[in-house]
Amino acid sequence: MKECYGKKFIINNTIKDIEEFDDKYLREGKSLYEVMRIIDGVPIFLEDHLLRLYNSSKMTELGVWMEKDEIKNNIQKLCEINNNKNANVKIIFNYNKGVKTFICYFIESIYPTEDMYENGVKTSFYCAERENPNIKIVNQNLRDETNKIIQETGVYEVILVNKDGYITEGSRSNIFMIKDGKVITSPIMEVLPGITRKYIIKACINLGYKVIEKRINYKNIDDVDGLFISSTSPKVLPICMVNESKFDAKNEIIQSIRHEYDNIINNYIKSNG
Repeated sequence: MKECYGKKFIINNTIKDIEEFDDKYLREGKSLYEVMRIIDGVPIFLEDHLLRLYNSSKMTELGVWMEKDEIKNNIQKLCEINNNKNANVKIIFNYNKGVKTFICYFIESIYPTEDMYENGVKTSFYCAERENPNIKIVNQNLRDETNKIIQETGVYEVILVNKDGYITEGSRSNIFMIKDGKVITSPIMEVLPGITRKYIIKACINLGYKVIEKRINYKNIDDVDGLFISSTSPKVLPICMVNESKFDAKNEIIQSIRHEYDNIINNYIKSNG
């Protein structure tokens, strides 16, 4: 199944039919990438995504050869040619044997149901860690492994645990925990600096909740009062179960953070629409 979704995609500023999309750009060479959510035609937190893209470029030998305006124009063009203003868009800068390729396309996005937001989702632990978690670089092997677990077990997300037994992040998300009225998340140097993560921390500050960056061992998961996932598609999504451990998805702090984060997004759309 191809990752590309919709009718058209863009490769090196050229519009192509989806049938011409080749997964080799995901599996061959090395790639820097970003995934953004488009709501009402507005790429949410675009500036933050592009800043992270350029920072990833600086931390690797891989360069980004496009200016910000050109990337933004490609995203807008993608929305126009697919007649779609509400979707997730993925941009990739691929480097393979001296050949540089830029790809911009929609990916199929499954957004949580209202029931999931109210009652939470199931997750499971998986022992794995990214080679360099601060860089958003394609790691198709890890994605394939975690996707297989998700498909076979029916969990919504897989929570990664490093070799020392500490919780780091989700396979495609950041993880937040609630304990004694405080919000806990993994140290920034051990995870991908998620854009959603940044604005969730802002939401917590707006609400007066203290945010602590702290390592939590997976064996102590039963000590926390609640957990939630954060990423582009689900935004703030409560967790009701990790392996066999159960949690209250209706946790008041989690639900208040969810609503405040939505307010931040709505204000961004109003300012950039």
